[in-house]
Amino acid sequence: MFHLRTCAAKLRPLTASQTVKTFSQNRPAAARTFGQVRCYTAPVAAEPFLSGTSSNYVEEMYYAWLENPKSVHKSWDIFFRNTNAGAPPGTAYQSPLPLSLGSLSAVARAQPLVEVQPNVDKLVEDHLAVQSLIRAYQIRGHHVAQLDPLGILDADLDSSVPADIISSTDKLDLAVFKERLRMLTVGGFYGLDESDLDKVFHLPTTTFIGGQESALPLREIIRRLEMAYCQHIGVEFMFINDLEQCQWIRQKFETPGIMQFTNEEKRTLLARLVRSTRFEEFLQRKWSSEKRFGLEGCEVLIPALKTIIDKSSENGVDYVIMGMPHRGRLNVLANVIRKELEQIFCQFDSKLEAADEGSGDVKYHLGMYHRRINRVTDRNITLSLVANPSHLEAADPVVMGKTKAEQFYCGDTEGKKVMSILLHGDAAFAGQGIVYETFHLSDLPSYTTHGTVHVVVNNQIGFTTDPRMARSSPYPTDVARVVNAPIFHVNADDPEAVMYVCKVAAEWRSTFHKDVVVDLVCYRRNGHNEMDEPMFTQPLMYKQIRKQKPVLQKYAEVLVSQGVVNQPEYEEEISKYDKICEEAFTRSKDEKILHIKHWLDSPWPGFFTLDGQPRSMTCPSTGLTEDILAHIGNVASSVPVENFTIHGGLSRILKTRGELVKNRTVDWALAEYMAFGSLLKEGIHIRLSGQDVERGTFSHRHHVLHDQNVDKRTCIPMNHLWPNQAPYTVCNSSLSEYGVLGFELGFAMASPNALVLWEAQFGDFHNTAQCIIDQFICPGQAKWVRQNGIVLLLPHGMEGMGPEHSSARPERFLQMCNDDPDVLPDLKEANFDINQLYDCNWVVVNCSTPGNFFHVLRRQILLPFRKPLIIFTPKSLLRHPEARSSFDEMLPGTHFQRVIPEDGPAAQNPENVKRLLFCTGKVYYDLTRERKARDMAEQVAITRIEQLSPFPFDLLLQEVQKYPSAQLAWCQEEHKNQGYYDYVKPRLRTTINRAKPVWYAGRDPAAAPATGNKKTHLTELQRLLDTAFDLDAFKKFS
Repeated sequence: MFHLRTCAAKLRPLTASQTVKTFSQNRPAAARTFGQVRCYTAPVAAEPFLSGTSSNYVEEMYYAWLENPKSVHKSWDIFFRNTNAGAPPGTAYQSPLPLSLGSLSAVARAQPLVEVQPNVDKLVEDHLAVQSLIRAYQIRGHHVAQLDPLGILDADLDSSVPADIISSTDKLDLAVFKERLRMLTVGGFYGLDESDLDKVFHLPTTTFIGGQESALPLREIIRRLEMAYCQHIGVEFMFINDLEQCQWIRQKFETPGIMQFTNEEKRTLLARLVRSTRFEEFLQRKWSSEKRFGLEGCEVLIPALKTIIDKSSENGVDYVIMGMPHRGRLNVLANVIRKELEQIFCQFDSKLEAADEGSGDVKYHLGMYHRRINRVTDRNITLSLVANPSHLEAADPVVMGKTKAEQFYCGDTEGKKVMSILLHGDAAFAGQGIVYETFHLSDLPSYTTHGTVHVVVNNQIGFTTDPRMARSSPYPTDVARVVNAPIFHVNADDPEAVMYVCKVAAEWRSTFHKDVVVDLVCYRRNGHNEMDEPMFTQPLMYKQIRKQKPVLQKYAEVLVSQGVVNQPEYEEEISKYDKICEEAFTRSKDEKILHIKHWLDSPWPGFFTLDGQPRSMTCPSTGLTEDILAHIGNVASSVPVENFTIHGGLSRILKTRGELVKNRTVDWALAEYMAFGSLLKEGIHIRLSGQDVERGTFSHRHHVLHDQNVDKRTCIPMNHLWPNQAPYTVCNSSLSEYGVLGFELGFAMASPNALVLWEAQFGDFHNTAQCIIDQFICPGQAKWVRQNGIVLLLPHGMEGMGPEHSSARPERFLQMCNDDPDVLPDLKEANFDINQLYDCNWVVVNCSTPGNFFHVLRRQILLPFRKPLIIFTPKSLLRHPEARSSFDEMLPGTHFQRVIPEDGPAAQNPENVKRLLFCTGKVYYDLTRERKARDMAEQVAITRIEQLSPFPFDLLLQEVQKYPSAQLAWCQEEHKNQGYYDYVKPRLRTTINRAKPVWYAGRDPAAAPATGNKKTHLTELQRLLDTAFDLDAFKKFS
């Protein structure tokens, strides 16, 4: 028994008269509307020209007359007027007068037999009313579709429309139609009445319900619209502003009989449902008290995903990258990715020992990578399920970035070979802003993956929260409308409807290369997890769920009744899979060690040894020959394209660059250019992304030149360096941090042979991407044995710009470093610096010279492993006359300097030094200026810590030992409770075995990162400089 609700309140377009007015205003005069096909009741003899062979001609004349009565012969005009005015059979036709009896004007004087005014307006309104009715179903039919398997909630949260209860949609009798039509036309809304039900109407070109027929009675039109839009599939698509795409969707859902399955397809669907259902039941039997976030209530997800993959494979896709939350993840790993069952089952063993370093992660967060044969298409397919944290939807942009990278590396510029599938929960899809950010990357040139298939597991509940309290939109999927993605809602207890929708979704993605959403409206048979009691908060829903027959049982009964399978065959399928599970369970008992590397979602074949170790523990020199430096510098200071007009101010910038190169000197922009250019020469792809990175927030980079006379004509000189260089991608992003940083992280996952950088517009803006930093970048290797070499460029510095444009929050990054501040490592260990890098979770640097910035970028690729690199980049130093480096600091044999020691007069007579100041970054230039002004170059030494983490214990010990009589002080421009002090002080104390105090010279603690008052800023700066150079400043604390 299906409950068909009336369409009265929701299927309500313009009134007929409004439609006529709009139609006449907006459509060209000659446009053909659909017309009523008359059902002539007179015998053929009554109208002698009517016959089977002339019917097409008469119909054409009728359509022409509807559009313009003067376009047909006067006799046709009279005939159609008489017919529509109700002339009796056989009397509507009048033979034209013979020409011999009069002139042509005699025909014009002929009068209709029926002396009544024909109601042409009524006829047109009836036609337009039917068209409006069809369009209403197309627009709002989904609101009355039967989507909830439980029959409790309306999927759109709107139950205001009263329900009509009928036995079956196939038995819509006249009484039901009369009542439905009365509701639809209440108050003369459409201007139709019951007598119009049997009238035949010509169908417009915007519907496919006729199939091979071009006209249908109104009764049948309504029935077919009900079948297309108001059953177990609800289609949202009429907001799409592309006619071809709308027509494509109409054809897929309106064509009669289109949703047909062969017996073989039905048996395959049943077998997949058996595996999906019995897998969860097996886990429940064996580990009833374990959390597993099972799929019960949406078991159809497994055959749905396999259908999408099958259809995509058939259309040429050979790599599918997936992201999903925890619910159903183990089932997807087992039955979609085909992870060995024993590897899954052994995860439930509490005695299993971890073989890999790091924390590992819970079983329902782990990823997987597998290449296999698709049995349906007999083609190779690679499946990757990306590991993710509990932060729902956080993996969305990561999956997109990895997909984009895989497309890039295989030259798939249209997304025909590599695609992504994203799974979502209903509450998270509606509630998490990252979903919106990710959607807005979907069609941007440097971010598009040419269409993602989104599958929403719509449990109609979020943990304990009712959807009526969880979203303001009718559906959880409404966010997808912003990018014109069609949304297919489907009742998950109708497996065949689900399969059909998934086929259409895969075909849509293959045809139009745009996003599409499948909304599986289902339920959650257990609580949020298997230990949770849902009856506390959803008693009525769970009373109904307890009564609900599982979808496998329901579908099996249908197929048995249809004779597609018999009961013994069905039971054999179940016992066969149960046996597979039992055998895998037995094998799983032999597993004693957990290898997280077996769950790696992004392997890098050839980069590591076979057992996953670096091929060496050394790093070659990051310097370059002078010829290479000069060549890159010359290209960076020129326009390598002819007849290209650049801005006058940019001409001056390029000229200045050229002068620097002649003087064998680089500033910050040139140092970056040389690092990038040299890596491109070595075949390393470079991708720089973020807000305004093409020019640079501070107008220093200018990697994309714009022709001042031709719109959209640009030049990227970096791509004109070498004949066979790797490509350089530099792209301004959307105004998003969370989504874009996640995307770039995913891009960096795909290959170790690429330098992927994300630059924040200002350093503190990274905090809106904190989830990616905290859950992926910082602990990614520890949780998932997954290395990543992404680089974060975070502009940082106290320069009087106020609280929001000053601090990149270095204290947060340093607090998450995994080294022990109280343990001095073995400083005599071979390759101490490289081993430190290998053991850390990320590298944090704050360079004070362009040359060191150049080296750290090149080191990122030349290292034999990959670690995230956090760089606090300067603002004022970009143009500071002293922030320059000579070519000599960048030649072969040179390296990144973890510490830059004092090299002035103090270093010549270290025993006379009274104070040794440690600092990092820009404040060094404030200190040197102040030291010079005070003439204290021999009394105060200044050592720069360029690499903050891993902490350079070995080099700093040498510095401390060099100045035996000096006080030690840490100087920073940040406030005391921020910046680097809390990280550096205990490590410095450990370095010197706590032999001396480490004093502090800097701003006082504060809540805000910086003052917004320029005078206060300068006062604070002078105060910290006074403290740094007052040799008696700390006596009172001694």
